[in-house]
Amino acid sequence: MHYQTERGSVHAVRGIGLEVKPGQFYTLLGPSGCGKTTTLRCVAGLERPQEGEIRIGSDLVFSSARGLSIPPYKRDIGMVFQSYAIWPHMTVFENVAFPLREMKRRLSQREIRERVHQALSLVQLIGLEDRPAPFLSGGQQQRLALARALVREPRVLLLDEPLSNLDAKLREETRFELRDLVKRLGITTLYVTHDQLEALTMSDVVAVMDQGRIVQEAPPVEIYQSPRERFVANFIGLTNFLEGQVKRVPTGNGQLGEVETPSGLLQCILPEGVAAGETVVIVVRPEDVNLLAGPACASADSRSDPGKNVLQGRVEAVIFMGDTLECQVGVGGKRMRVKLHPSSTVAAGEEIRLELPARRCRALRT
Repeated sequence: MHYQTERGSVHAVRGIGLEVKPGQFYTLLGPSGCGKTTTLRCVAGLERPQEGEIRIGSDLVFSSARGLSIPPYKRDIGMVFQSYAIWPHMTVFENVAFPLREMKRRLSQREIRERVHQALSLVQLIGLEDRPAPFLSGGQQQRLALARALVREPRVLLLDEPLSNLDAKLREETRFELRDLVKRLGITTLYVTHDQLEALTMSDVVAVMDQGRIVQEAPPVEIYQSPRERFVANFIGLTNFLEGQVKRVPTGNGQLGEVETPSGLLQCILPEGVAAGETVVIVVRPEDVNLLAGPACASADSRSDPGKNVLQGRVEAVIFMGDTLECQVGVGGKRMRVKLHPSSTVAAGEEIRLELPARRCRALRT
């Protein structure tokens, strides 16, 4: 998928392929400009790809080879935009009823009332049928847009950053309401967001996009704990990076390799096929780093040998985050971030030892 701009052609989507299984909540996650919304709009029929095919269930809705492109209103989809796109001159009832009145199969007024009532019940807007749409709160407008998308009982629900205009607390509440609703209804959902927390908490599968391509597709736990590329590790949550050179490659399954870093020799999980002498970068999450109180202290999580994966450092900053205490620690000329329990007693300037549990350290090719 290409766009023409004043600076030339922009390659927005680079030949991606994805399959969303029935009833699955599938999320496209990535920074602005990565191609996620363009991909969603192609599925909706709002953009026309240069190549490939798009199927919704068994229906072929786009094929470049056949010159086929089914218009959006004939695709069995419901869509919620970032701006909600509700009609300000209509009441809540008429906003939801509008898609039903435009259906090819004519519905009776009784059928329309019943289906609108059911859709409004799902999103908890019963009693507001006669209210002008602009007089709803932000959260209510979001739910109205969702009711309008659901009232036709679409095969696929497309959501383009629908929570981005809500305040933080309402966004958190709505995340769980939305996932619970689509799961109860069994609707196949394709969701677009740049919010990592939304993707991790709502999705069955997350596809991380960068520069028009999918760089990793996996369940949320795997995306977070086992990133395959530095971009994924850096984009999802906070991550510490330690560059080094492979010193020892494991000889058996489940064994750990060794990487020499400026901060010391570290045991870690190595990528498949890596050879001694290769340059790699070790990623470790701040919450996986342990603060050692004394020489006899060891982490229950660590399966490394005693004394290994222990680094000396100096606390440079301590930041109270409410549910955590974030420490920035200088280690061998690098600054590492460590998340501790908020009751931890650690102060800036203090000399400390950090343990990096070997099976929480994962090396990636650079």
